[in-house]
Amino acid sequence: MSRPTGRVLILLELLQAGGIRTVAELADRLGVDGRTVRRYVDQLIDLDVPVEAVRGRYGGYRLGSGYRLPPLMFSDDEALAVLLGLVAGRRSGLMTTDAAGETAAAKIRRVLPERVTRRLDTVLASLAFTAPPTAFAHPDAEVLLTVADAVRHRRPLSITYTDRNGRRGERPLHAYGIVAHAGRWYVTGTDPEIGEDRTFRLDRIAGARCLPGTFDVPAGLDTAQRVVSGFATAEYRHEVTLRIHGTVDQIRARLPAGVASLEEVAPGVAADPTAERWRRVELRAERLDWLPPVLASLDRPFVIERPDELRDLVVALADRLASNARQT
Repeated sequence: MSRPTGRVLILLELLQAGGIRTVAELADRLGVDGRTVRRYVDQLIDLDVPVEAVRGRYGGYRLGSGYRLPPLMFSDDEALAVLLGLVAGRRSGLMTTDAAGETAAAKIRRVLPERVTRRLDTVLASLAFTAPPTAFAHPDAEVLLTVADAVRHRRPLSITYTDRNGRRGERPLHAYGIVAHAGRWYVTGTDPEIGEDRTFRLDRIAGARCLPGTFDVPAGLDTAQRVVSGFATAEYRHEVTLRIHGTVDQIRARLPAGVASLEEVAPGVAADPTAERWRRVELRAERLDWLPPVLASLDRPFVIERPDELRDLVVALADRLASNARQT
């Protein structure tokens, strides 16, 4: 492809992004002068692409309405972003219909090279969602593809990981699955050297490479539940135990499974998540200052078993609220 032809295609991509593009902006993006931009526009018009000229102080060029896009060309990263967006849209209920997301994904797959399709299928097959996704911290695409390949083919990994204290090092991992949870991506598995469960944030993995050999995945493993349970029982500065009177849904509305664990207080009582009864809530936290407003928003009877520091914070919040309510 000659350079002028390549620039014409780039011009078309810029116009497809929508809105009005000034001649100066297009010239800067294409690395040409204004006269050349106009010549490229004329070439698009000759190809029956409806480019419209917009006059005025903020004028420029835009695509005419109703223009049908030519076949799309995606890089690996772009195709991955589009298909993951469709999956996230279906899981979060943002699609108009499930069929719309499925047919859109099918159309994209038909124009992708087989090599890219296989790699994307590997990612999607290894992915689980714990809840409707929000704004995700984006992992490196190559890391995601490498980890997904290791999950799919049960191949050991070596990852370069930076922990929350800023320490960076190489970690071995038998990766069982990739989980999207609470706006982040995680890979969960086992450290083969010490035989302990491990969960890592994908956006903190700077590099990943597959190692020789294979490993077995525990039967019946639920990777999403594994990640959520791990967060609820992780080691933090404070261990909190509460008793809250309410239904499971009422409590989970403010203390989801990724934050706290729930159990019935009365032993031998048949589990009924819709019944209002006392339930023990346990969680771990680095800080306690966020908990008093959460407990207040629950608007349910509760008892603080530990720590005493949380009880003091709740009393202080109650005093502030009472003081503010008395002001006129």
